[in-house]
Amino acid sequence: MRTLKKYRYFSIVDYEKEQEFLSEMHRSGWRFVKVTGVGFYHFEECEPAEVVYQLDYNQEGIEHKSEYIKMFSDCGWDYIQDYMGYSYFSKPKSEMNGDEGIFCDESSRIAMMERVFKGRMLPLVVIFSACLIPQFFLNLFSFHNHGVAAFLGGIIGVYLVVFATFGIKYIKYRRDSEK
Repeated sequence: MRTLKKYRYFSIVDYEKEQEFLSEMHRSGWRFVKVTGVGFYHFEECEPAEVVYQLDYNQEGIEHKSEYIKMFSDCGWDYIQDYMGYSYFSKPKSEMNGDEGIFCDESSRIAMMERVFKGRMLPLVVIFSACLIPQFFLNLFSFHNHGVAAFLGGIIGVYLVVFATFGIKYIKYRRDSEK
């Protein structure tokens, strides 16, 4: 059986893009097997098919893995793997009832976003606030090491984009759930 390894980077807030990427690959005849490292996706050749991939971020679910997987399995979802706090599931589109997903409503999607915030974003905010910002200003003003300050400034810029993207997506989900 032929295999394929592809590199793709998805940030914390890009789980929907990641799901679509995996579905596109399956439509092209490549079934998702696992992800390793930072963005190395492994596939096996298969018959092209419409398969929906879904990701869930749920540390409690991972802690109670057998019950968690059984809950999804009872709804027809196949468990693939856990990676970086996310659990990967798939289901053939032919077995779905309409636009079915692992999130049955906007409130469950918001709950997942809140779990991502607590589990992934909050540690980044702490690192950002406690380490990067003080080091940036120390290098900029005290040590006059502008090269290091520029590097840290670039990292701070990336963090700010991630925080803003997450915040905008979260606000959008909250607004959609209130409609």
